[in-house]
Amino acid sequence: MQWTGRVRSASPGRRTLLGIGLTAMGTVVAGCQRAPGPAPAPAPAHGPGRTPSPEGRQRGVSEPQPPYALVLSYDLCPGIHGPEGRRAVRRMLAAWTRALRDLPADDRDRRTATVGVGRNLFARLGLHAPQALRELPAFAGDRLRPEDGGGDVCVQVCARTPDAVGELARGLERVGAGILRPRWRQAGFLPATRPGQTPRNLLGFKDGTANPTVAEAARWVWLGSGPYRRGTYLVVRRIRLATGEFAELPVERQERIIGRHKDGGGPLQGGPEHTEADLFAKTPQGRYLLPADAHVRLAHPRFDGGARMMRRGYSYDNGPDDRGLLFLAYLADPELFVRVQRRLAAHDALNPYVEHYGSAVFYVLPGWSGKEVLGGTVL
Repeated sequence: MQWTGRVRSASPGRRTLLGIGLTAMGTVVAGCQRAPGPAPAPAPAHGPGRTPSPEGRQRGVSEPQPPYALVLSYDLCPGIHGPEGRRAVRRMLAAWTRALRDLPADDRDRRTATVGVGRNLFARLGLHAPQALRELPAFAGDRLRPEDGGGDVCVQVCARTPDAVGELARGLERVGAGILRPRWRQAGFLPATRPGQTPRNLLGFKDGTANPTVAEAARWVWLGSGPYRRGTYLVVRRIRLATGEFAELPVERQERIIGRHKDGGGPLQGGPEHTEADLFAKTPQGRYLLPADAHVRLAHPRFDGGARMMRRGYSYDNGPDDRGLLFLAYLADPELFVRVQRRLAAHDALNPYVEHYGSAVFYVLPGWSGKEVLGGTVL
């Protein structure tokens, strides 16, 4: 079915959110004209500190989500390739490492910057890419635009305020001048949510209920062995939502499409939000409580041997005709996303109300440990 949904604009913070992206984009638009040299580290905004990289992993993956995010995608400048290109990228990552190390550990803005790289970067620099780092296949119903996806380098910047997001993004972009050129960017936000509660998406449903626990993340999110250990993979999907058409459906129909109760977030068979969805629960008449085409059923880990992904999505608002979900999923193997998305693309009752128009996959570099810098063991 072709997506023809209507999108309503009702986000009070749209100007602020657009400002995150616009104020951060000026520093490297023409940056490829500058010859790459030693990169200065952006100055910390709140004085010196030592924010640790937990267990040599990057921050911004399994920590609680701050309410504002900006995802930036870049391509390498034309002259960045081969051994000299490797040295330029390493200098940039070393400067980024110093900047992130110097963020105060008690930073009230909870700022993080999480860096990933695309498969093309490895090829450009003459390096071997991780075998699992491949372009995602085409899925039924996709309406992808190349300019809204892909990239050689990805940075996810998160913080408690839009100003803090923009400040950190601008500092990192200044360092990237002459090495990176912008490809696309997307600002995101979470609605006001009580601490410890699951945020809601623009369809009004809680999003992220079934995320893995810390123990599950160690198995399903982080790479624990091999040359790419302490890294993970990031799948990005930019998804436009037909919020207007969906909102006009009766709530009961909305709940059967999603597979959860809208008010509390619990599964259709009953129970609180974090109750495991029962795929086999039936009514007294023998009908499955969770419809065969419900989003929750098709995405259930049972179909993938229990494997889970860390969903860290944000809502976005680009204007009246473009509001939706900035889907960010961290996982140890992108093939998990491929399997889930194939099921959803073929059967999901939510499909008439979504349009996937941007897509990318990145390898998230190991964090710093001791004297190591971002990606030092890989690049």
